[in-house]
Amino acid sequence: MAACGAASAVAAANVASASLPHSRCDPGTRRRFAISCRARPRNLSAHQKKRGKNVAPKQRSLNLKVLLTSDENGQLPNTSSRTSIQPLQQGTSSSSEENTNGAIGQRDEKIAVIGNEQQEISKDTHFGSDFLLEDLGGIIQNIEKNILLLNQAHLRAIEDVNKILTEKEALQKEVYLLEMNLSKSLVIEGNINTNILSDHLEKFTKEMLIESALSGGSPAHLCESPFFMEFIILKEENMLLKADAKFLKAKLVELAEAEEFLFKFEKECSLLDDAVREIEYGFIIAQIDIWKLASLECDVWMEKVENLQGMIGCLTNHVEKSVALLDKHSDLQDKIDEIEASVRGGTSEFSPYVVELLQQKLKAAKSRHQAGHQKTSNQTEVYWKLIWEIQKKLGNLIEKSGRTSVEHSVTDMPSEFWSHILLMIDGWFLEQKISNTEANILTEMAWKRDDHICEAYFACKGTKESDVMEKFLKLTLSGNSSSLHIVHIAAEMAPVAKVGGLADVVAGLSKALQNKGHSVEIILPKYDCMQHDQITNFKVLDVIQSYFDGNIFSNNVWTGTVEGLPVYFIEPQHPSKLFWRAQYYGEHDDFKRYSYFSRAALELLYQSGKKIDMIHCHDWQTAFVAPLYWDIYAARGFNSARICFTCHNFEYQGTAPAPDLSYCGLDVEQLDRPDRMQDNAHGRINVAKGGIVYSNIVTTVSPTYALEVRSEGGHGLQDTLKMYSRKFVGILNGIDTEIWNPSTDRFLAVQYSATDLQGKAANKAFLRKQLGLYSEDASQPLVGCVTRLVPQKGLHLIRHAIHKTSELGGQFVLLGSSPVPHIQSEFEGVADQFQQNNNIRLILKYEEALSHCIYAASDMFIIPSMFEPCGLTQMIAMRYGSVPIVRKTGGLSDSVFDFDDETIPIELRNGFAFDRADEQDLSGCLERAFSYYSRNPMVWKQLVQKDMQIDFSWDSPASQYENLYQSAVAQAS
Repeated sequence: MAACGAASAVAAANVASASLPHSRCDPGTRRRFAISCRARPRNLSAHQKKRGKNVAPKQRSLNLKVLLTSDENGQLPNTSSRTSIQPLQQGTSSSSEENTNGAIGQRDEKIAVIGNEQQEISKDTHFGSDFLLEDLGGIIQNIEKNILLLNQAHLRAIEDVNKILTEKEALQKEVYLLEMNLSKSLVIEGNINTNILSDHLEKFTKEMLIESALSGGSPAHLCESPFFMEFIILKEENMLLKADAKFLKAKLVELAEAEEFLFKFEKECSLLDDAVREIEYGFIIAQIDIWKLASLECDVWMEKVENLQGMIGCLTNHVEKSVALLDKHSDLQDKIDEIEASVRGGTSEFSPYVVELLQQKLKAAKSRHQAGHQKTSNQTEVYWKLIWEIQKKLGNLIEKSGRTSVEHSVTDMPSEFWSHILLMIDGWFLEQKISNTEANILTEMAWKRDDHICEAYFACKGTKESDVMEKFLKLTLSGNSSSLHIVHIAAEMAPVAKVGGLADVVAGLSKALQNKGHSVEIILPKYDCMQHDQITNFKVLDVIQSYFDGNIFSNNVWTGTVEGLPVYFIEPQHPSKLFWRAQYYGEHDDFKRYSYFSRAALELLYQSGKKIDMIHCHDWQTAFVAPLYWDIYAARGFNSARICFTCHNFEYQGTAPAPDLSYCGLDVEQLDRPDRMQDNAHGRINVAKGGIVYSNIVTTVSPTYALEVRSEGGHGLQDTLKMYSRKFVGILNGIDTEIWNPSTDRFLAVQYSATDLQGKAANKAFLRKQLGLYSEDASQPLVGCVTRLVPQKGLHLIRHAIHKTSELGGQFVLLGSSPVPHIQSEFEGVADQFQQNNNIRLILKYEEALSHCIYAASDMFIIPSMFEPCGLTQMIAMRYGSVPIVRKTGGLSDSVFDFDDETIPIELRNGFAFDRADEQDLSGCLERAFSYYSRNPMVWKQLVQKDMQIDFSWDSPASQYENLYQSAVAQAS
């Protein structure tokens, strides 16, 4: 039994000893362990730290087991000795309860087993074993004391490790902050204090040495620490950084000097520009004075010449100064390049943040220098040439100024000048400074662009307004003119207040009529959301009173010039804020808003006392003008004008309950009749019908649409249009060829023309890159579509065109949005479907600049409208060399003729058209267009060039309107 018990104890001790090797370690080993933990803090997790505190109890139990089984004779103590040992075990267990865990319980269980075995053995043992037990008990007590001391030292070592880890983390944060401050000071202030980092390194080294000494370690062990070696390397790098910082600081000083020069250089360019503008203004005044040369005294003329020469001398000085400045700093580019090379060479040694910011500064400085140098060089060349030409002309004028009379003309004066003159005359009349007769005479002279008006104006330039008015009144002589006084009353006008094609028509037609010598004015509501920056000389002219809903309201009348046209803006002082709604249309009271505006516009014309020849109102919003004019104002004596009503889209007619018509002062009982303004279908008031009935001329925007609206396309007005068909005509709209001109379009990456199509290819490549389209195949056809996403535009056909284009191997770009939420959402789904397709792009908004780019980049343009009164898109597309693919309807039929239609002269064939509004017809049309594009490139190029040369300007439509106006006026006289 004794042998069995000894063997069992020895086995238990061996197992425990194997589970914890090196449980007894010398101080040197313990120090090395602490330093190692300091050098590699990331390898010691929080869980491992917790485990470290549980080591001591296990070692204590292990040592006890070893001592209990270490007797050389293999004998165990007797029962009496066992009773003395158990209290000792209990006392020891209670004193170290906080530092032990489950290992103590295991030890007690094993000791209990040993005790049971001892009870069996003690019966046969002799008394001498008591002496051995007493010695064994004393040894056990001493060992347990030593184990307790060892555990306490071990815990202190672990606490030291944790403390060192905390200090290391704090130091790492401090080093990071130092690096950030270093980068910021390098970029912002251009200086670095690298001594701060050195001081911290020295301080940390001293703390490490002191800590090592206190813990009984040696400096040699500290130097062997990887963490200490890391800081030594960092210290050496810091010394290198000092030298780099000094070098970089010098480069920053050079860069600052370069930037200072660039500032002076740009300032000099600005002064030079001011001088040029001044000389240009002086030259314009000189040209005007040339026209008056015959009537000027020689000494006055010579004085003006001398003033102009003095201005030229100042400009010459500025130019020479700029040239000298360029020569002085001709090596600036070399300095910038040298700094850039130095920075590039040192990128591996500097902070990436510092290098990036410094390279950005260098790039900006280099760009500014090159741009400024090129600009000044070009300006200098131009200015020298300008000075030479002006001096040559002055020399010739000085020779002729004594006796020679210079013929002059005012045909070159811009439209803005004559609009300003007309607005000035109107202002005098409304302010009652001149009579009605005098205003009419002066206005007529301005319509004719009489050179006497121009001379009188510039003769009084810079004087008081009363002097100008007195000079003008001397010109008041009676006379007749074939020019017409035309007033457009509309809800839109481009570019100041634009929603759709109506705005383009009002602006384009007005400019074309003005160019034909007619006096043209436009009256618009003053919207809060209109583009005020598009108006010049914008000011309040007068206040007029107008009737509405049984009351008299004041209206501020604003005047200004929009693209050379005189425009009046009416601002109602009505409590409902009629035109302060942040949008043009779509309000619940649109019927009341525009009936108010129509009455106020006529009141303005009536109170002005002008002799108007033609009042042209557009769409239902201003169709109120026709019945108001004939039922109210003609009876007051304002009856010189004739009325033209243009309906741009018969889908919108302006219907409302009959009583609402009384708001603007019209007699509901007289007008709510089938032969006047009663709607043909719903028994309400129809304003568009009133415009047809009460106007002298009724037009729409294309001949084919005029035919369509007399049948199903009239939306209920077909019978009325048939009844008044003798005064109803369709005139195809034009486009503003100055705005839509690929050879001058500022929105394009490259301008181009019909004779040079390389720019079109460049715009195609540019758009592909901007939209992320596949661009390796330059010959891949691109189909464009710019439209409002409304049912009228054939939405199901647009969706089909996208899929069909993809199937045919082409690319498709759609630009447009929908005011209808579910349609917008539907096309957003289509866009998501093709999001990963690099041949399809849907941009569901409208951008003016992007629309120009799409017109220029596309090879084909699709317009599959269900109905289209006129359409400007196909004209713009052809202007930019994009072949139209359209459905035969309305204005599309009048402007696009199928390339394969042999019934049409070949010189008129300019696109591809299909009849039925179904997917099959559209697919066939697309396939034919793709076939010509890929198989007959020369034929396609000729088609593109022919389309670009078609005249879609307003010249022809304006002539047709001019004939209608003159015919109506002649019949009235």
